[in-house]
Amino acid sequence: MKREAREPTPDRELTPEEIQASIELKQAEAKKMLAEAALAQNDALKKAAETREANAKADVALIALREKEREEVVDVAGHTEWLAADARHHIYQFGGTVDGGSVKTCMKQLAVWNRSEPGCAIEIVFHSPGGSVIDGMALFDYILGLRAKGHHITTTGLGYAASMAGILLQAGDVRRMGREAYILIHEVSNSTSGKIGEIEDDVKFMKMVQARVLAIFAERSNLSKKQIQSRWSRKDWWIDSDTALKLGLVDEIA
Repeated sequence: MKREAREPTPDRELTPEEIQASIELKQAEAKKMLAEAALAQNDALKKAAETREANAKADVALIALREKEREEVVDVAGHTEWLAADARHHIYQFGGTVDGGSVKTCMKQLAVWNRSEPGCAIEIVFHSPGGSVIDGMALFDYILGLRAKGHHITTTGLGYAASMAGILLQAGDVRRMGREAYILIHEVSNSTSGKIGEIEDDVKFMKMVQARVLAIFAERSNLSKKQIQSRWSRKDWWIDSDTALKLGLVDEIA
């Protein structure tokens, strides 16, 4: 056992054993203080680590929150765009040349609306220089078929609905035209080459097609076939919106 150190008194000096006991006591107290300091330091380091971990989690949570907010903004914008999309409102923008590809694309979209929403109202907006009369007539008949199935079709001309596009404009239940838009009407054209007999056959066919075009314009306007022929014979006939409305080639000016 360790001996308890005795405090020196004025009339007595400490013995070697008492001095040794006092030293050992102070050393024990110093070790205790060091141990307590080390424990406190460990606690401080632990708390610092916990603080860093908490801060890191907070940073991750903040990044996740900002990402979610960004996604929500994108979702809102995307949803708004979807709500306003032409396809959702059954509006088809027909721009460019009338040919096999453009007609096929248009008919494909019209078929989707016809099958998914039978009888829905549809608008086809033409901004076109025209093109193939045969491909165009296929679309013309397709539009008439949709009308027969109960779809209300509005055809609109913006910029210009020229040549075959002007004919397609006549396919709608309601035909509209932009204030600054134009319709171009002219005789049916074709690039023909070959033997005389082949050329004659092509001319005969084109005259047949032209007769149908004349019938379409005459049926949908205030003009007779002779009036149309006299105005488009060997020249282009450009018609502004006011004149088109007056002649009955459109029902409304947008």
